[in-house]
Amino acid sequence: MRNVSRRSILSAGGAGLGAALAGCMGSGGSDGPTVGILEDRSGNFQLNGTSKWQATRLAIEEINDDGGILGEEIQIEDPDPQSDNERYQELTEQMILKHEVDALWAGYSSATREAIRPMINDYDQLYFYTTQYEGGVCDDTIFPVGATARQQLGAVTPYLAEEYGEDIYIIAADYNFGQLSGDWVNVIADENDYNIVGEEYIPLDETDFSSVINRIQAEDPDFVMSMLVGSNHENFYDQRDANDMLIPIGTSTTMAQGHEHIRYEPDALTDVYAGVSYMEELGDERGEGFVEDFYDRWPDANYLNQEAQNNYFSVYMWRDAVEAAGTFDQEAVIEELENGMEIEAPSGTIELDGATHHMTHKMRVAHADENHEISFDAEQFIEPTFLREEVQGGDGCDLREESKQTQYEPGDVYDV
Repeated sequence: MRNVSRRSILSAGGAGLGAALAGCMGSGGSDGPTVGILEDRSGNFQLNGTSKWQATRLAIEEINDDGGILGEEIQIEDPDPQSDNERYQELTEQMILKHEVDALWAGYSSATREAIRPMINDYDQLYFYTTQYEGGVCDDTIFPVGATARQQLGAVTPYLAEEYGEDIYIIAADYNFGQLSGDWVNVIADENDYNIVGEEYIPLDETDFSSVINRIQAEDPDFVMSMLVGSNHENFYDQRDANDMLIPIGTSTTMAQGHEHIRYEPDALTDVYAGVSYMEELGDERGEGFVEDFYDRWPDANYLNQEAQNNYFSVYMWRDAVEAAGTFDQEAVIEELENGMEIEAPSGTIELDGATHHMTHKMRVAHADENHEISFDAEQFIEPTFLREEVQGGDGCDLREESKQTQYEPGDVYDV
């Protein structure tokens, strides 16, 4: 059995202690160390999730080919969650209780993360959430290693304001990620005296954007900030082209995830600017052929997206923590991760902040031109300052010192 963690003891009481004990399973059951990969290969998020699944498998296979971890081959459990949050909950329970996984990579959307987070908390499961996201999760066993909205939008919004002007129209998906990302655009606008001239939140099942486009054109902003999500929302870009909407667009979700600049004909993505930590067009800053290796392993893959790179480097980060700890015990591995780590990732040299479980990312602004060719500008390192320096009255989130299972929002710090 895994040792009962200090987090379990702090949070458990009565029946809760039984749940905490139930979660402290041994390493991978009878078949040795095991990881769980729950990434969407069908359904609304399959365009994003398939690449994440492929990159995670690639990293594990590379590690096994190099002798495994602590001399043991890593087993994989990876059923398809099918972009269905109820199925995610069922499969997460299986990963923890049946397969006793030593680490879990799971989920594209923030709604999925929140659907399984109570179970992650109940069983103190080490969980890597790799999608770029709205930010703010301060949780004992969760490592949200993707760029946050503060990092992505903080890169692209000021860039566009300087290039085009300060009047902004916001469109975003109508769920927690989109709503909180919209809040972050409002925060950045307030910090820089930009003007929000319109703001809309679009249901995930919406495919007709004609009225949205009409309202944007009527307001005539200097640029649009778009945090649309999923295959349904991609219709916005084709309809934008059909309606000759030439207004530049900033985004934290488009191109680096769903490779719309490849899948759609110009001018659907012309003058779309994305705040990104990685796209396959960047290649491999380590000089190790990450993109080539990915397509050698998955010759029919559609695209190597930003989240896939996060899955890939976080598998190696987990390996390094296990080897440093000398054990697969999750509590020991988490404590090793909380010491902080510098990681040589395809995106460059980046750093895990042990206190917040988030990354300092090397951010860029990616621009699609009239031929959908991608260029990069405004490279900078952006730290996870919201959690580290701004929440809790400036004291920040420090999971090394205090057990927490919460998510801070911009409204906890700013007037939004």
